[in-house]
Amino acid sequence: MSARELIRVLVIDDSAFSRQTITRMLQTSPLVEVVGVARDGEEALRKTFELEPDLITLDLEMPRMDGFTFLRLVMAKRPTPVMVISGRTGEEDVFKALDLGAVDFIAKPTPRATPELETIHQELIRKVHAIRELRIDKVQERISQAPTVLTARPRPVSAIPPVVVIGSSTGGPAALMQIFGAFAEPPPCAFLVAQHMPAGFTRGFAERLDRLTPLKAREAQAGEEPRRGSVLIAPGGRHLELETVRGRIVTRVVKGAVGDKYTPSVDRLFESAAKHFGADLLAVVLTGMGDDGRRGVTTVKECGGSIIAESEETAVIFGMPNQAIRTGAVDRVLPLNQVATAIQMGFTRGEAQAPARRGRG
Repeated sequence: MSARELIRVLVIDDSAFSRQTITRMLQTSPLVEVVGVARDGEEALRKTFELEPDLITLDLEMPRMDGFTFLRLVMAKRPTPVMVISGRTGEEDVFKALDLGAVDFIAKPTPRATPELETIHQELIRKVHAIRELRIDKVQERISQAPTVLTARPRPVSAIPPVVVIGSSTGGPAALMQIFGAFAEPPPCAFLVAQHMPAGFTRGFAERLDRLTPLKAREAQAGEEPRRGSVLIAPGGRHLELETVRGRIVTRVVKGAVGDKYTPSVDRLFESAAKHFGADLLAVVLTGMGDDGRRGVTTVKECGGSIIAESEETAVIFGMPNQAIRTGAVDRVLPLNQVATAIQMGFTRGEAQAPARRGRG
């Protein structure tokens, strides 16, 4: 592989130990080249323009210029994929960074400079490799677009699916915020969400959705019945499924096992929901790397449910939607700004499907 094909990374962290550890982990991949390091925001900004990296890893707490100011300037002057590597105590800071254009984040196992940082090695390499699929122009569009609230249009409630399951990964938090923020009032359906996110962050994300959208959102717990106008977010590091208890369909939260590729798993949520709700289920696959959801949409189709996939036109990473589309099970392929409308208005299976654009994912 030539140097031109390598993923060129700039590492930013005020801790010398963290800079060295992250650099060493990245250098274990033959596809990655660390082209520079920076210890504060001013140095980072200068090196971003000098080195023109393909990806930046960013610690938000820095002297001289914090990570938020750095993000604003980079996204305005030289848009570059930025991956936040943050301590687990800074969840609000992480969501603010995602709002400003960061494309993903990894949680440090501890805020202190310790060898435990090595535990993020596999996740770091996997997410850096996926950056080749990322469309930074789509990230910019989401930052610049003001949220559009749907105007109410008459439609029989029976046409709206009673239960909607949504799966997403990279770019998902912003996409979910756009969908739920588009409703002027809670639609008469229950939402269950599997967003790839580490433990310790999903509760804060659910609280953010609850605060900024009309829906009642919370991190899912075991034994809850999906209710209209509510959003249940799969807890980070655990799987969200459904089971029947005394004649009621309720949530089940399952601890992730060693070796699970994705936790929470979109496939496991979709498959479980399909078996319990059948034709009353709508599954939505949004932006994200990998193929989580591919197996799940097949089960949804087999059980009589409907499926929407986000189109390449708007997906930050088209991997997950593209894999779903390739199964042949998807009913409609829609840009993100049409997904909330499709949910609110309902649609009949067999309606004309938007043409699927093939991608790299």
